[in-house]
Amino acid sequence: MASFTQQASVLLLPLLFQGILCVGPSPEASHVLGTHHPAGEEPLSFRLLQISSFANHSWESTQGSGWLGEVQTHRWDRALGTISYMLPWSQGNFTKEELEGIHAILQLYFHLFPGQVQARASQFQLEYPFVIQMSSGCTMRPGKASEAFLYGAYQGSDFLSFQGYSWRPAPGAGSRARDVCKVLNRYRVVKEVAKNLLGNACPRFLAGIAAAGKAELERQVKPEAWVSQGAGPGPGRLLLVCHVSGFHPKPVRVRWMRGQQVQPDTQQGDVLPNADGTWYLRVTLDVAAREATGLSCRVKHSSLGGHDLIIPWDGYHILTVLTCLAIMVTLIVLVVVGRWFQKQSLAFPTEASIQHPRSLGHQLYLAQKSWMKNRFLKEGKISLSKL
Repeated sequence: MASFTQQASVLLLPLLFQGILCVGPSPEASHVLGTHHPAGEEPLSFRLLQISSFANHSWESTQGSGWLGEVQTHRWDRALGTISYMLPWSQGNFTKEELEGIHAILQLYFHLFPGQVQARASQFQLEYPFVIQMSSGCTMRPGKASEAFLYGAYQGSDFLSFQGYSWRPAPGAGSRARDVCKVLNRYRVVKEVAKNLLGNACPRFLAGIAAAGKAELERQVKPEAWVSQGAGPGPGRLLLVCHVSGFHPKPVRVRWMRGQQVQPDTQQGDVLPNADGTWYLRVTLDVAAREATGLSCRVKHSSLGGHDLIIPWDGYHILTVLTCLAIMVTLIVLVVVGRWFQKQSLAFPTEASIQHPRSLGHQLYLAQKSWMKNRFLKEGKISLSKL
């Protein structure tokens, strides 16, 4: 860890005094965020996510990404060691020099982090393979001070956090988390960088990127919803499925209802992205078949203007009946048409039937051929007699 401190001191201290990280929050931040998040709604946040997987003492893989609310704005290109800007407005209103400073910090961090973890793995009893996850950033609500956060997880469980000016173990994380925090709290430079990035740089960047991405943040797309029946969970039971797709922004509330009563056994899946930037959600309900009548799926979303979508389960049965009727009518029409063509084939024999010497068609064909031949000869004789 000593080598980490020495390198961090040399490379990061100049940034702290260049004004890149020490400028206070932008005065326009409250105004910008106020246009997107009225009181009572969730505050807008910008966060950096890191997932580092360690297979053994010599192999690791790290993924990094940046998110404005539920919109991915940045990706860390591990191969090139650079930031990829996912959207045209992902740079916000930071200057080129400020972005270069942030980029230098991230390069240093992603370069040193894996080696430091692997060097300390045995000391802190980290058992391979393991995964470390980090979530850091800031949130802002109109009229209130920004709130910074940095959380770390080990093997999917809360491990530590950075609060104020110190590292703290997560409740229930045990002695291993306490030992790690004790080591991290020795290094003032690391804490200074974390404090300034989260407390100063992040709110400024959040305000700028929120203004630049205003159109994306305010985009409202109404959801489409339909119901279907999933694989039966057992005899006499139904799995009702409510599909909601094509909505934006991401927050949505979907429940199976009986009248105004929410069904407690409603199971909600993950909200998944569509290719066009909208979202999809699947919500299910396991219910006895005799109790399915009267149930409905209710969808609440900001794009609906307070008018919820309500899709009754009974409507699914009506649709099924209509579909079956349409299929039956189509089959009947095909049978009738087929029989008509069959009758016509008897009235107008095919070439195959004509060529068969014993067929009625063949006999009719010969009679017609003889009549035409006699008529042609008769008309020919009349014409010759007139000459």
